[in-house]
Amino acid sequence: MTQERLLQTLTSILLMADFKVSERCGMRPRSFDIIGARGPTVLVIKVAPHIDSVSEENARDIALISRYIKGVPMIIGEKARDSELERGAVYLRYGIVATNVMTLYDCLVEDVPPLVYAQPGGLYVNINGALLRDLREERQMSLGDLASALGVSRRTISKYESGMGTTLEIAIRLEEIFDMAIVEAIELLESQKHLAHHQHGDVTPQGAPADLERMGMELHGIRRAPFEVLAVYEEETILTGYGPAPKVMRRAALIGNISDITNSRAVCVIKDYNKQKKVGKTLIIGEKDLSGLESGSDLINLIDE
Repeated sequence: MTQERLLQTLTSILLMADFKVSERCGMRPRSFDIIGARGPTVLVIKVAPHIDSVSEENARDIALISRYIKGVPMIIGEKARDSELERGAVYLRYGIVATNVMTLYDCLVEDVPPLVYAQPGGLYVNINGALLRDLREERQMSLGDLASALGVSRRTISKYESGMGTTLEIAIRLEEIFDMAIVEAIELLESQKHLAHHQHGDVTPQGAPADLERMGMELHGIRRAPFEVLAVYEEETILTGYGPAPKVMRRAALIGNISDITNSRAVCVIKDYNKQKKVGKTLIIGEKDLSGLESGSDLINLIDE
């Protein structure tokens, strides 16, 4: 499937699942392609037919954006290395969960979450360790008894009961022994929230208007997005673009559309610009007018007018 067809299919699935979907991010290079939102759930999605093409820098940007718009970073693709992505399975790329469109369809539309995750060496599942221990004790099986039945060590059984995942083969054998489902579903829309605190440091914004920091804002640079900076003021996020007028004006509507989808705000700052106006949800303001504001709350009030 081509990138374009994959994007079309993904958009259709999100709409079927009652998500609001942003306009596509058409710039190159780009860290994400679309953002979808349904209630408090926000998905920041990179589409890559071959997930190995997603760079570490891409993953960092997706994670950083997700952190400040309270979203879930995700990669949608078809292949990893030389293999097709399995339906019902999730994969990791630099700490970001990746899966295929049919797995996302099953989760969002059919309410059937994935069960399997891929790691070096094969496919694995999470098991309910407390339930496993209860079932073993009800059968009056010792750790050694169950270990012998599975061909593993007593310590391994103890780890399973403490929450360690296992191979798909072992999980199937456990369910056969106890005639009970013990595999836990992967919460695809929630399980990544901790990943938003990505391991790589923020990029220092280059050339960002100095007044933003003077006004008490915390700035986080983004390399590959329509906006150059995520400006944070008292837990409010402002998607911020800046630069020459032609570049900024081309992106202003898209930045505003993304801010609308994510319940954030949008501003574009232009040097030597003497007007204030709105392009969609985005406030366009010149550096001179920005310098007249005292705090981030003043800018937020101006955006909200």
